Amino acid sequence: MRAAVLRRVAVALARLNAVVDRPAPTYDREPVVGAGSVELRAGNAPALAPRRGTATAVLTAPAGNAASSAGGSGANAGANPGARAGAGAAAGAGTGGLDDVGGGHGAGRSDGDVAAPETEVPTSVDGMLRLVEAAVARATSRLAEVEATTNRLAAALAHVPEGVVIADQTGAIVYRNPQAASFVGARHSEALAERSLGELLASALDGRSVEEHIELFSPPRRTLAIRARPLVEAGQPAGAIAIIEDVSEKRRLEAVRRDFVANISHELKTPVGALSLVAETLEDEDDPAIVARLSHRMRTEAERLGRIIEDLLDLSRIEAQEAPSTDPVPVHLVVGQAVDRLRPVADHRGIRLQVTEAPRDLIVLGDRRQLISAMHNLVDNAIKYSEPGSAVQVDVSHDPDWIVLSVADRGIGIPSRDLERVFERFYRVDRARSRDTGGTGLGLSIVRHVAGNHGGEVTLESREGEGSTFRLRLPNGSRAADGRDPEPRRG
Repeated sequence: MRAAVLRRVAVALARLNAVVDRPAPTYDREPVVGAGSVELRAGNAPALAPRRGTATAVLTAPAGNAASSAGGSGANAGANPGARAGAGAAAGAGTGGLDDVGGGHGAGRSDGDVAAPETEVPTSVDGMLRLVEAAVARATSRLAEVEATTNRLAAALAHVPEGVVIADQTGAIVYRNPQAASFVGARHSEALAERSLGELLASALDGRSVEEHIELFSPPRRTLAIRARPLVEAGQPAGAIAIIEDVSEKRRLEAVRRDFVANISHELKTPVGALSLVAETLEDEDDPAIVARLSHRMRTEAERLGRIIEDLLDLSRIEAQEAPSTDPVPVHLVVGQAVDRLRPVADHRGIRLQVTEAPRDLIVLGDRRQLISAMHNLVDNAIKYSEPGSAVQVDVSHDPDWIVLSVADRGIGIPSRDLERVFERFYRVDRARSRDTGGTGLGLSIVRHVAGNHGGEVTLESREGEGSTFRLRLPNGSRAADGRDPEPRRG
């Protein structure tokens, strides 16, 4: 009975220690029980043997194939050839002798075996069980550490904006983060992404690094870049990983940059070409009237070129200054200064400016120059696209959280197809009219960036043939500015 219990405990102990401390053993056969001893044969398993003269057994793990031997009661295995032969010394690199609890004086190993550190194991059932419990606790602790590490990695990947999919060496998906999980069971164009993902993972499992770009046309339109790479562990294939990245915004920015380069080249080429042509004409012209007319044309083109460069510099400064100053700026000064600068232009075109006076204590926290520039561009745009004899209305409204500056005209209006694009650089609804009025195509882009820098937004309502209303919505800084000087600082 005792031998049977010890056999079961020894087998469990050996397997637990193999799981915790070494590669899992591949057993050649079941443990063999001798008189008062236990033998465990394994291809790479530790051997268990009681040591003579002490109430303990010794667990050893030689580098070669391990084999423990069992001798009779009171016999020294190191000096007992029969016991050693019966224990399987013919296995090659055996561990030497096995003594019973009652007598003997030691256990030997054959030369050439390199033993791992020995662990003394009590030979009593209670002692064995305690050791098994300790091994189980050790294994549980290590498993808990692995699980905690896995959970941390999963939590980190869940916050990665790209989708991540991992497959094992058989091609089975073992992990998806939430971004990639959204494609599982998807319909319409997203189903194409899931199919491409499977094909790319299959290629990666064959050892190839592959990449594909997919256009998804269902709203919203998106462009996905899927990259798959093989995973290798200790020189052997271990699976594959795929990264799904939404590159829609990157593509859009690339298109905007290309359009900007093309547009700025065209916008600068026009006045520069006109200046060159007029200068060439003046060289051979003697008529004072023609000279005066050409000189006026040169001045007009030079002013236009200067406005383009000035607006480009303003836009560059505004884009670079993502966090503008937070000085208290009175709204009535922003509106007043913007309107006063443009009143002569409006009078020249026969357009009335109707302005609602803003309360004196209404404050916006931000950069005074940027705010006046934004308001100036809104009013200037309304004047340019209004018919002579019409009016431009400038209003100010507010609530505890927001201030809204609105500019309405009764001009030509904007077609619905152009409403989303009028804030792009150099975009014009009517290019001929814009050039005639001296527009640069940058004013509304400046307004949008100023609004964004100040935590606000600019919106547009328009109907073709009836006019347009722009609204600049900014955070109300009146309460935050209490106790501070509302007047702008003097340079």
